Amino acid sequence: MLLADLPSETKEGIGDKGYDSNIIRHSLTERNIPACIPPKKNRKSKPPYDWLLYKKRHLIENMFPKFKDWRRVATRYDRCAHIFMSAIHIAATVIFYFKKYVLSLACKAR
Repeated sequence: MLLADLPSETKEGIGDKGYDSNIIRHSLTERNIPACIPPKKNRKSKPPYDWLLYKKRHLIENMFPKFKDWRRVATRYDRCAHIFMSAIHIAATVIFYFKKYVLSLACKAR
């Protein structure tokens, strides 16, 4: 159901081994989206995938625990979806700012 809602501008579909199924791979290839999903160990025919692209998946996975530091986002205080999404944007901006500028300045000061 979620794959049907993917925007047409989607360039790659990256998933972990839990998404390694013929149905998911077939639905992505129907929409001309290359699947970057490593095969399970018990799979007989192991389709290729881009290992370097798959390694970048951890950036997304590491962002979710950082959002949990923001109580408003973690507990979903907002009732409206657009206000909740605004809180996520603000949290992501502050997290990016601290990582990019504040922490890099602290390392340079040493």
